[in-house]
Amino acid sequence: MLPDGNGLVILKKLKELGRSDSVIIISAKDSIDDKVKGLDMGADDYLAKPFHIAELNARIKSVIRRKKADGCKLLEINNISINIEERIVTIDNQTVDLNRKEFEILVFLALNKNRIASKSAIAENIWGDSIDRVNDFDFIYSQIKNLRRKLINQNARVDLVSIYGIGYKLIIK
Repeated sequence: MLPDGNGLVILKKLKELGRSDSVIIISAKDSIDDKVKGLDMGADDYLAKPFHIAELNARIKSVIRRKKADGCKLLEINNISINIEERIVTIDNQTVDLNRKEFEILVFLALNKNRIASKSAIAENIWGDSIDRVNDFDFIYSQIKNLRRKLINQNARVDLVSIYGIGYKLIIK
């Protein structure tokens, strides 16, 4: 329903050109048939109007996470297996119970393994843009501490290293 045509035609053309750009369809059409058609044509997500900006922000971050994982639904680091789609973490084939934030932090650090992730980058990626209003990042420390304890208890062959005054780094043992 664009002035010059239909967004699905543009999506089809992008796919024909072999473009791998991520696409989120934002449309006033909200029927299941429209959503399925857009997703089947190669859109990464479909958001019907009206929507809240926080939902769009979350969907954009989700598309970026999937893109960083090269479309893989499974991240494997040593003896850790992270099923991004089903939100399941196993260590040596034993399921590890993580809360939502611990899971998201682990995925973020796994996608950025062996690189320092600043506290502000972690906070922004996990808690969203509104995080810039906080005075400190002590809440991240408690999530990392709990995540680290759970990984150690299951003999994960990775370390969550604190980089004093900066952030954290996931290091493969």
